[in-house]
Amino acid sequence: MSKEPAGPPESDRFEDAPHPRETLALFGHASAERELLDAYQRNRLAQAWIICGPEGIGKATLAWRFARFLLAHRDPTAADVQGATSLAVPEGHTAARRIATLALADIFLLRREWNEKTKKHFTEIRVDDVREITRAFHQGSGAGGWRVAVIDCADDLNRSAANALLKLIEEPPERSLFLLIAHQPGRILPTIRSRCRKLMLGALTQAETIAAVEALGAPWSGRGDEIAAAAARAEGSVRETLRLLGGDAMAFDAAVARLLQGLPRVDWLGVHLLADKLTGRDNEAAYETFMRALEKHLDTRVRTLSQTRAPPTRLIGYARAWDDIRSLARETEVFNFDKKAMVLGAFDRLAKAESESSAP
Repeated sequence: MSKEPAGPPESDRFEDAPHPRETLALFGHASAERELLDAYQRNRLAQAWIICGPEGIGKATLAWRFARFLLAHRDPTAADVQGATSLAVPEGHTAARRIATLALADIFLLRREWNEKTKKHFTEIRVDDVREITRAFHQGSGAGGWRVAVIDCADDLNRSAANALLKLIEEPPERSLFLLIAHQPGRILPTIRSRCRKLMLGALTQAETIAAVEALGAPWSGRGDEIAAAAARAEGSVRETLRLLGGDAMAFDAAVARLLQGLPRVDWLGVHLLADKLTGRDNEAAYETFMRALEKHLDTRVRTLSQTRAPPTRLIGYARAWDDIRSLARETEVFNFDKKAMVLGAFDRLAKAESESSAP
């Protein structure tokens, strides 16, 4: 399949890896695939689905796989649909080629767009983005088939955009399908969630993660033990595995882990050195790895305390820390603040949360 098209970077693509709409193979998630296929075969397809689970496990790949199948098989009662055992469509099929290049009048993609002024992606999906897709959605012919909208990801919708999308979901043209991808479905507007069928995907196994990376081809494949080591640390996320395979990402990831494990004592020299590595526009991948490490650390700490039946008061600090860190991260992106200040602030808040959790 084709690589990244000419034009600005796509917010839903990882570097130069194949985009999920170009990826025909699906690893894991057989039960989720079967649920979508079964709903279509029984002609009881929900109008809107939230496909949720950890980042980088194949949610978008499944969404595009289903969209491709619908456009290739418009009649759910047809013999080829009724006899299907998966959502696979051959690479040479017209639907596969046209979806890969977004050359279809009835397939719509809603995502964070490129800001020409800042030369970065917007930090959220804006209401103007939803309004634009709404106009196109109603003008599409449908060609006797389906209009399909993929939202990648719904977590990025701001409040106004979410309300505009809700109106479209409530009043769509006939034979419309909405596939909302969500890493944190709890952040989606409750009124949207109530109108969607939820499809939860779990993390991939290490073997599935390795197979998915190998299937991407060069320069990701054929790296043997290196892929296995990255997959072992990625917790079932292909995206995280790819990130760890880039440059000195494994060493960077290990350095972040050591600093987090030392909390509530903060190695401020180490934190300053870490922060220096995150500054600059060319270090977005490292910054993303850092933010993911913070999230994993907080998740692990909360889970550990919950298993020991710790009182809720010992968990409040972590919730407060995560809210503060997310606010710092958002302000850093929106106002283009120095990332170093954000990193220092994050460790300060995490140290306080650790101290509060161990207090008698």
